[in-house]
Amino acid sequence: MVEQRRERNGRTTGLVLGGVLVALVAGVLGGAIGSGISRGSSASNGGSPTSANPSDSNTCDAVRVADRVLPSVVTISVESADGSGVGTGEIIRSSGYILTNNHVISAAATSGTISVLYSSGTSARATLIGRNPQGDLAVLKVSSTSPLPSIAVADSNAVRVGEPVVALGAPLGLSSSVSSGIVSALGRDVPVPSDNGVTATLRGAIQTDASINPGNSGGALVNCDGKLVGVNTAIATVPNASGVSGGGSVGIGFAIPSASALAEADRLIAGKGDSTPYFGASVAPIPAAAAERFGIKDGVYIDQLDPSGPAAKAGLKVGDIIASIDGKAATSGESVVTAVAAHPVGGSLEVKYLRNGTTATTKVTLTAAP
Repeated sequence: MVEQRRERNGRTTGLVLGGVLVALVAGVLGGAIGSGISRGSSASNGGSPTSANPSDSNTCDAVRVADRVLPSVVTISVESADGSGVGTGEIIRSSGYILTNNHVISAAATSGTISVLYSSGTSARATLIGRNPQGDLAVLKVSSTSPLPSIAVADSNAVRVGEPVVALGAPLGLSSSVSSGIVSALGRDVPVPSDNGVTATLRGAIQTDASINPGNSGGALVNCDGKLVGVNTAIATVPNASGVSGGGSVGIGFAIPSASALAEADRLIAGKGDSTPYFGASVAPIPAAAAERFGIKDGVYIDQLDPSGPAAKAGLKVGDIIASIDGKAATSGESVVTAVAAHPVGGSLEVKYLRNGTTATTKVTLTAAP
C-alpha cells in the first residue's frame, strides 16, 4: 500500500516506499531560514562552500568543483496564491535556459511569479517555457544582455556505483551550498508525488548519499570534473510511528539522470509538449550465471511488464533479454531509460532481444505515460 503525506496547503509531499518516506525536496520560504539568509549566503556575500579532502580518492575536490559549477547554479523562488517556495536550477544554455524540477515551480505554473538568484547575488525574473509533471522537469528562461555561464554535461550512462559526486543547490534556502558523496546505486524507479495528487515515477534515477535537503530540488549533481550527471529531485526519510517524517537527509537521495533530463529539456524548449514517452516495462541487470550461460556481455532482462503497454504490444515478454535498443548496446537500465527519453510520444524504438537462446527484433511504438 502506498500512502501519501500532505502539507497544510494541500500539496502532496511524499510517498511511503519500502518503509521509508520518499519526499520531494522543494523548500518553503519563511521561518528561521528563508529568502533573507538565502541571499546573504550567496557567493558574493562571503558564503563558503564546504570542502572535501582532495587527497581522499573517494571524494571530489569540492572547492575546485564549486568554483567551476556554482556560477551556473541558481536559486529559484516562487510566489503565488497557492503558496511560496524555494528550489534550485542550473543554466543549461548560455542564452538563459534553466533546468529545474516541475514541483519547484508548479505553484506558479498558471499564475504567480518566478525569480532566480545568481551566485553573484543578482536576481532576475524568469518565464516558464514548459514543464513535464510526469517526469518532474521544467525549463525556465531568463533574459540577459550577455551569455550566461552554462553547466557542462557528462554522459550519465557512464556513471558507476561508488563514483564520487557533488550536489549543489539551496538547501533550506541557503544558496550556493555544496555537499559531497558517492553514487550509491543506479537505475532506481522512484515514485514521487506530482500535480493534482497524481503519482509520477523517476525512471532510472541515480541514488546518492550526498546530503540533499528541502531546497535542493532541481539542483545539480555533478562528477569530479564539475559536469552534470543528474538533477536532484527527491530524498528518502524514515517516518515516525505516525507516518510523518522530519524531512531531512538520511543519506538516500535521488537524481534524474542528465541524459534523460536534457533530452526532455530539449523537447520542452522546442515546444514539443510535455508528454512523457512510455515503454511499458522495467528492466534489471542480467545475473552473472545467466550472462555466462548465454555468452553475452551486455544486456538487461525484462523483470516487469505492463500487459497493455507498448513493450507487451510489440511482443516482448518478462524474461526477455534486451541486447540493444535503437542500435546501441543495452548496458544498463539507464541506457534503456535514455533511449526512451530521446523519443517523443508516438516515436518508435528498434529493440533487439534474446528469448530462449534465439535472437529477434521488434519495434516498440511509445505512448504517453499513463
